[in-house]
Amino acid sequence: NEKGEYEVAEGIGSTVFRAILDYYKTGIIRCPDGISIPELREACDYLCISFEYSTIKCRDLSALMHELSNDGARRQFEFYLEEMILPLMVASAQSGERECHIVVLTDDDVVDWDEEYPPQMGEEYSQIIYSTKLYRFFKYIENRDVAKSVLKERGLKKIRLGIEGYPTYKEKVKKRPGGRPEVIYNYVQRPFIRMSWEKEEGKSRHVDFQCVKSKSITNLAAAAADIPQDQLVVMHPTPQVDELDILPIHPPSGNNDLDPDAQNPML
Repeated sequence: NEKGEYEVAEGIGSTVFRAILDYYKTGIIRCPDGISIPELREACDYLCISFEYSTIKCRDLSALMHELSNDGARRQFEFYLEEMILPLMVASAQSGERECHIVVLTDDDVVDWDEEYPPQMGEEYSQIIYSTKLYRFFKYIENRDVAKSVLKERGLKKIRLGIEGYPTYKEKVKKRPGGRPEVIYNYVQRPFIRMSWEKEEGKSRHVDFQCVKSKSITNLAAAAADIPQDQLVVMHPTPQVDELDILPIHPPSGNNDLDPDAQNPML
């Protein structure tokens, strides 16, 4: 600053800063009363101090465990992402897909679908990971939030993580009126991940209509005026030939020579 002093800990309160100074003396930071763990964590990250149970002491163990769990969940999910999830994403990409839907089942789950009557929910497009560890990881909503933030940081879009029902095996077959069978499947609640790496997702659902000028133009108004084809897209559609056949005829006023019967409409 103007006095030649170095300013550090910008944005950190004096109470937190005094607590952090103790770290350089004793190697331990004791969280002061009235200071939240997230605030202390932010200060430690700013000053590049390791936020670990061996360096942080506080009375609110729940908040401390929450921060430590977030750190552990991030490291664990990055491992799961590389070892389990990424290979399935690569398989989808190599088949031309630009999104991926993964269902996480336990090691003991058995999927046995009837070949003649499979589930009618689109599950055949899902990919499956059999991992009880990953299932337990996604059981916690906080872990799903951490996983979502990691996927966002890695550039993925349209990320959805949650719990949904997944059909495992056929329980019974019921006959509907008319003799059509209805297959009842057993559903289990399991975590799922859905993500996309599509760059032009807005354009994929847009259909471009291009007008091609043909020798047999059915648009009479365009044929008569010879309007450039690129302007036809923004014009209001005019009646086609078959539509003109059914339109009521309104003779021009003052010209009664065309139809003698139309001279006196009351006759």
